[in-house]
Amino acid sequence: GQVLELLRGVQRGSEDRKRSLGRLRWALQNEETQQKFVRLDGSIRTLTGLFTSSLAELQLEAARCLHELSHSSVPAVAEACLPVTSYLLTYLSGHSLEFTELCLYTLGNLVVESEAVRKQLLPQGIIPVLASCIQSPHEAVLEGVGYVLSQLLQAKEAPTEIIPLVLDSVLPQHMLRLVCSGLKAAMGAAVEFAWCLHYIICRQEDNVELLALGAVPALTSLLVDLASQIPQDAPEGLELLVCPVLRCLSNLLAQTGCQGPGQDGRLLIALFLILQCFLQQHPFLVQECLWLLNNLTADDAFLCSTLLSLDLLPALLQLLTCSQMATVLVLTVLCNVAEKGLSQCQQLLQQPLLPQLLPLLTLPDPEALGQCLELLHLLFLHCPEAAADFTRQGGLQALEQHQGTPELQERAQALLDMVRQPPGA
Repeated sequence: GQVLELLRGVQRGSEDRKRSLGRLRWALQNEETQQKFVRLDGSIRTLTGLFTSSLAELQLEAARCLHELSHSSVPAVAEACLPVTSYLLTYLSGHSLEFTELCLYTLGNLVVESEAVRKQLLPQGIIPVLASCIQSPHEAVLEGVGYVLSQLLQAKEAPTEIIPLVLDSVLPQHMLRLVCSGLKAAMGAAVEFAWCLHYIICRQEDNVELLALGAVPALTSLLVDLASQIPQDAPEGLELLVCPVLRCLSNLLAQTGCQGPGQDGRLLIALFLILQCFLQQHPFLVQECLWLLNNLTADDAFLCSTLLSLDLLPALLQLLTCSQMATVLVLTVLCNVAEKGLSQCQQLLQQPLLPQLLPLLTLPDPEALGQCLELLHLLFLHCPEAAADFTRQGGLQALEQHQGTPELQERAQALLDMVRQPPGA
């Protein structure tokens, strides 16, 4: 009854309609009320009428009511709002900032809950509308655009239906521009758009369009800039931008035909500065940095040598026991380096590497153990004298205990054969 009363108050058209709308908005914060309201005959029609009225105050209050409705996690409530979507899009070129912002966040919320809403918005032109909004000078509007886009790009049908439209628009170049100027300007918007780029990159086999826009050099120099600012005046929430940027770059570099950062060691230094800075407060960034380091060094002899010549190895080895994931990734990067041959292996062994590897052979994690055995194999292959050192340090017993582990048996046995071979055999 109470919900019907509220609706009647709004319909009656008395001069305190604004107050009735305010009461309705307050009531619509409740899940149950939202569901009752959309079931009432004419409820959405009435709200739409006020939302499209020429009275700015009423229009804004009605927009606030719709925004409350959009928070519902019940798809039926989102679908009840279908008649409003075309108006929400039209009003994005709206008069007041608050109004534009409300329309954006209402759209973003509706998009999350309902595929029907997404299916309707695409032919209504949501992508071109967002492409024009992303050129707004207002940070609040940019953040709202980022929110709507990130919801759209996470939809299950995004790879086939949404991403192609986004890539055909001017959105990617503006997203990249805003992400790369995040340090100087709109940090909140930069974070949203960095995630948007991440959703595009990780859901596509090849990212020809983004590579052609220069995404790799742009994101590389952003990380270099970030790292140079870190110690003095790192802005609040910097880790929120660093995380998606690292992921974007990692995933781009993992794709075939992607040119890495070339003969440029600055990115390696930047990664280690970021690692150092965030290790304590934001340990989740350690694995993000190590993923990127792995993708950088995987097929790049120059960067492997640079890692050694810049003396970054001690800092890398400090991360060996930082977490289970870090152990696996550090060992993978060391394997990338060891694969490059004799001189790289000799430099690794100068770091007293073997004593650090021995305790890892007792780890319970098969993935870390496998990587550790792989690294030992590469070291013994290129530097047979390392095998003798390993034996002197008690390595045989450590290997022998894995002869019975099914998934490691063969590798452990192969290493034992290498270690037991007489020198010069």
